[in-house]
Amino acid sequence: MKSKATLEFSDVQAIAAAAAGEALKHNWAVTIAVVDDGGHLLHLQRLDGAAPISAHIAPAKAHTAALGRRESRIYEEMINGGRVSFLSAPELKGLLEGGVPIMKDGQCLGAVGVSGVKSSEDAQIARAGMAAIGL
Repeated sequence: MKSKATLEFSDVQAIAAAAAGEALKHNWAVTIAVVDDGGHLLHLQRLDGAAPISAHIAPAKAHTAALGRRESRIYEEMINGGRVSFLSAPELKGLLEGGVPIMKDGQCLGAVGVSGVKSSEDAQIARAGMAAIGL
């Protein structure tokens, strides 16, 4: 039997605070979502001024990154490259850049999804959140 690290409440809080800090530093109005390895929502924060739709997109990006064990931008790139069949993949809804899996020792612990600014900036915010726990 293998042992696997899991996200604790304090980890989720640290990720969310660091991600929000990165967004606020740049005056970016975004929604930040953190999910576990099964894509289940652990945290959702819509910063002031973030579009209401971002509260749906951020968790979808995080969910996709957690289930796929890869950044959600990979699916966007595959679709843009002509592999449109991924649009029908079950349970993958956030097929846009901005979902980043939380990986430790080759295992997925969850993911961070961000929506509200340019996709590359969404991913930047997600990575800033993960850096708070050393990943």
